[in-house]
Amino acid sequence: MRNIFSFLVVLLITALTVFLLSIPLGPLPPAGAFFQPTQGFWANAETRSVTGELNLNEAGLNEPVDVFFDERGVPHIFAENDEDLYFAQGYVTARDRLFQMELQIRAAGGKLAEWLGPDLIEHDRHQRRLGMLYGAEQAMEKIGENDTVRTVIEAYAAGVNAYINTLTYESYPLEYKILNVKPAGWEPINTALLLKYMTQMLAGRSDDFRTSNTMAYFGEEFVDEFLSTRPSLMDPIIPPETEWEFSAELPERLGTLYQAGFTEQIEPWQPDPLNGSNNWVVDGSKTEGGYPILSNDMHLNMSLPSIWYEVQLRTPDSNVYGVSLQGTPTVIVGFNEQIAWGSTNTGADVMDWYEITFRDESKNEYLHDGEWKQVSLRTETIAVKGREAVTDTIRFTHHGPVYETEQETPVSQTIQHDHALRWIAHDPSNELITFYMLNRAGDVDDFREAFRNYQAPAQNMNYAGVDGNIAMQTGGRFPLKWEYQGRTVSDGSDSRYDWGEYIPFEQNPYSINPERGFLSAANQFPTAENYPHYLGEAFAPYERGRRINDLLRDMNSITVQDFDEMLMDEFSYHAYTLLPVLLEHINESALDDSQSGLLNLLRNWNYQNTADQIEPSVFRQWWLELNRAIWDNKYDTEFPMRRPDRDKTVDLITQDPDSDWFNNVDSNERETLADLALSSFTEAIDHLSSRYGEPGEPWHWGYVNRTPLNHIGQIPGMGIENVFTGGGAESINAIRGSHGPSWRMVMVLDPAGVRGYGVYPGGQSGNPGSKTYDEFVEIWQAGGLYELQFLREKPSEKEGFPLIIRFE
Repeated sequence: MRNIFSFLVVLLITALTVFLLSIPLGPLPPAGAFFQPTQGFWANAETRSVTGELNLNEAGLNEPVDVFFDERGVPHIFAENDEDLYFAQGYVTARDRLFQMELQIRAAGGKLAEWLGPDLIEHDRHQRRLGMLYGAEQAMEKIGENDTVRTVIEAYAAGVNAYINTLTYESYPLEYKILNVKPAGWEPINTALLLKYMTQMLAGRSDDFRTSNTMAYFGEEFVDEFLSTRPSLMDPIIPPETEWEFSAELPERLGTLYQAGFTEQIEPWQPDPLNGSNNWVVDGSKTEGGYPILSNDMHLNMSLPSIWYEVQLRTPDSNVYGVSLQGTPTVIVGFNEQIAWGSTNTGADVMDWYEITFRDESKNEYLHDGEWKQVSLRTETIAVKGREAVTDTIRFTHHGPVYETEQETPVSQTIQHDHALRWIAHDPSNELITFYMLNRAGDVDDFREAFRNYQAPAQNMNYAGVDGNIAMQTGGRFPLKWEYQGRTVSDGSDSRYDWGEYIPFEQNPYSINPERGFLSAANQFPTAENYPHYLGEAFAPYERGRRINDLLRDMNSITVQDFDEMLMDEFSYHAYTLLPVLLEHINESALDDSQSGLLNLLRNWNYQNTADQIEPSVFRQWWLELNRAIWDNKYDTEFPMRRPDRDKTVDLITQDPDSDWFNNVDSNERETLADLALSSFTEAIDHLSSRYGEPGEPWHWGYVNRTPLNHIGQIPGMGIENVFTGGGAESINAIRGSHGPSWRMVMVLDPAGVRGYGVYPGGQSGNPGSKTYDEFVEIWQAGGLYELQFLREKPSEKEGFPLIIRFE
């Protein structure tokens, strides 16, 4: 009897174990399937590289396509026509990055809760209320008018789906198994949505609420002086001596501007304000070979897998190499046999908020030019894992969607205020045609024409050609504004604040073959103040742009090696400008021996943000404490406020060291710059000591300015905790935490054959179990560049190509 009882107990435990292993527990997958050795996560561990030849029969192809994967996993796609080319690009991109592709689209369109549950409902609601799906739908209507682009994205989608159709649970990317979800089919609208997501990342930031609150608190004079005036060392993108050979028709500025009341911040999330890049180009007069050399490094959030995917695309009519976005056909940044181009973000103001006056609490009518206008309604349905779907009704005015917060809004009798968004991302657009044309461009005229219909996100694109020309084009569509229009929250009931016409393309900032022999962009002001149009004021501080121009001005006989070293330049213009003044004002006699020793290190510092130095850590913390000491006591309010940029505060310190702004208004004493320099220095040392212990190796900049490469889905164990590296936000090598050079490249426009060099912090495979998941990181960390294998003809030999896929 006891044996029978024991057997029944074991049987019951086994049955219970099998049951528990077969059901998902919260967001986790069924443990049994996940740990199953032949189908679970073990199936994603690559014990050897995939090699050999693979023949795939794909219905719908017009002609065979050959894809040669080189030693670094870069696909070189050879097709006989565009449709087959982009089918193959979609297939191989999905093969390496499918989870990343779908995750990005879900994040963009507000569809994460379907995977991750109720905690993501607010994120999804935010994306819907911003009009991300609406904008993508508008773009698809525009794309539908162009047969070429429509065919391209449909072929790409067909390629992605062809790969998805080959998958079983065993071959799912690991993340799908962890989340216990299946890949969804890929739709053409996903490409439009991804491009709108890039617009959100790069042109989805607005200071309207913060500036309105600051103006209400400090007054317009403060905003003009500290927020809207250019820093003294600003060196614009287009050479300042440029004369604008057009007559601009400018809208008339209103005499009295609308002042919105204090407003809580509406957007719960905004893109990084320092999203940007560097690019520069020199003509043949400054290079050793006598032909142009172009460089670019794009500063975005760095993750594993990388935001970029290397690829070569070849047909009888085009041959292009560079990096693509997963989910978007064509090469976004790169080169062909005649030209090369690189990109930096512009940062112009193309996102304005309007205070809306509703007639009553139904919010069905709003006031505009003395009339009550009807809103339109759009219902969004948000699928939620483990729960019923959530619906959200969004009101649209002629400005755009109304963003309604969860907080109670002030109500005065029957009038209620909310805020509507006018954003360039909502306009019908077809950005993909620009990249399609760039991939095939043959000269500077083709390059410029490619941007004629480009809309967003606005970019400063540099150009070099084998014909010897160099150029810089600010590409994008900009509303024609009067000065400071959209700087603050606008009156949604007054048509004088509405967007009307747009700046004509021919009047966008542009330069070709300047006398100085070089052009560069680092997200600073695009033009000098003589440019007649108002583009906004949320541009990057001057430091990177000025450093690049200083170096290029003095360089001659330039080689690839020179630009490789320049990409890694760690000089801090910020420290070079500010530190001497602080050292002059600090009372060293009030410091103890340890503090004096650290101050002495700064006296002898070379202003380089080097990884194995203490000095960058001490200076950066000193600056943070000083900046807080100057402004925190003045900004004594619960409302979100806009503060002076770093370089404007440095101007105040260096040009007006006796300013009353250094006085702490909460103190009975009158503080001076010397007082703040001393107190902020000691607080900086205390902070570093508290966090890192005694001065030594833990204080090294490479640890303090920690650079993690996290998994794109924030899944623990699938990223790199810290890449020990130098650089800084104000350096050309603009590494700031996990934000920095997501792709570095140098292009040599030799008429005998264009050559390219590049690297990104990651690897071609999105599979954490693959050796190619992060194989480029070490080279990227060391400042190296791979020579890019740009094939002119289809290889006749298999050597050097471990994997070849043939689509038939």
